[in-house]
Amino acid sequence: MKKSTKDSLVVGFALFSMFFGAGNLIFPTFLGNTIGSQYLLGIIGFIITGVGLPLLAIIACSKGDGTFKTLSSKIGPKFSVMFTAILFIAVGPMLAIPRTAATTYELAINPFFSSISPFIAMAIYFLINLFFVLRKTSIIDTIGKYLTPALMVLLFILIVKGLMMPIGDIAHTNATNVLSNSLLEGYQTMDAIAALLFAGIITTSLKSKGYENKDMSKMILKSSLVAVLGLAFVYGGLTYIGAQTVNLASSDIGKTGLLILISKNILGSAGPIIIGIAMGLACLTTSIGLLTAGANFFDKISKGKLPFKFNAILISIISLGLATLGVDKIIVLSVPILNILYPVSITLIATTILSKYINNIRAMRIGVYTSLAFGVIFAIPGVNLSFIPLASIGFGWLIPTVISIIIGCLFLSKSYK
Repeated sequence: MKKSTKDSLVVGFALFSMFFGAGNLIFPTFLGNTIGSQYLLGIIGFIITGVGLPLLAIIACSKGDGTFKTLSSKIGPKFSVMFTAILFIAVGPMLAIPRTAATTYELAINPFFSSISPFIAMAIYFLINLFFVLRKTSIIDTIGKYLTPALMVLLFILIVKGLMMPIGDIAHTNATNVLSNSLLEGYQTMDAIAALLFAGIITTSLKSKGYENKDMSKMILKSSLVAVLGLAFVYGGLTYIGAQTVNLASSDIGKTGLLILISKNILGSAGPIIIGIAMGLACLTTSIGLLTAGANFFDKISKGKLPFKFNAILISIISLGLATLGVDKIIVLSVPILNILYPVSITLIATTILSKYINNIRAMRIGVYTSLAFGVIFAIPGVNLSFIPLASIGFGWLIPTVISIIIGCLFLSKSYK
């Protein structure tokens, strides 16, 4: 096997495993259960935001030095530092990392060892994280070579058997706005935001393997395609399997309960054990990636005053505290935060990729700040802006942002300062 092919597979598997965390099993299956016979439309929507956006995010970052800092610095140095810090805090110790720990406990620990304290189980979970994170030089190869293959085999078995031997009939539900709701469900994976944060890790890993300039861009694209193809297969398969449970699951079963039901029906009595192992690996690899990226970021912006090891330990402690809230409460907490962060992230990604056509920096800045303003406004409880196009389906920020960019391009002089 050529060195470049091998490296792209190893890094691609690592990227897949870092993306594939708690929500990537929870949300597709629950989406399928909710929409039933409209699962194809649901798969399309979920893959657009859960797979397409992460790929575009990495491509956008690769246009600079591979990091989100370079991408966001066009808006301004202060904005770049502040927004990147918010992403790391919100998606790291506030949401994604705690969710991985809570989900691991609820699916992989509690069903089999109910006597173990949630706090003790999660504390052990974060100690395992730190073992890998603090071995900083080998983190990508460790994940890509050992943990990911085990995870992919378990998922492959679950999905293929569920596709070949359906566990129930796919029934019609009364779900409405399926496409828009599926797009918003894809937000919950946090993969597009995670891609902005993980890009730097992937770039560093490829640099250590000797890739630069054009070769670097090609390798980033190849590695990203490996990851997103794996994600598309998993999301599509899990959504379809979830659609088979419409008549099997009660209306109050919950997201983790649905996964346990599916695993029992597909894999028999060993199902919960297998799904527990799969979830544990998925969550572990995601939290390792987020911990590594976050610790690196705060080390750099503090110029070493907040060293990598200290950051990793502090983020783990904060995440442990929030993880004790449980999966459902963390998901409720994440909705308004993601509805603010995603519009800004999408605008940054889109304007960077389209920089050949949108080369007015001031127009880009206005677009980003417009998306931020409307994201915040729509997140405020009680605010009714239903007269704005697409507001009723959760994308009220989109048209104002596009209009502001067009106005900026037409009427503002170009500025690169």
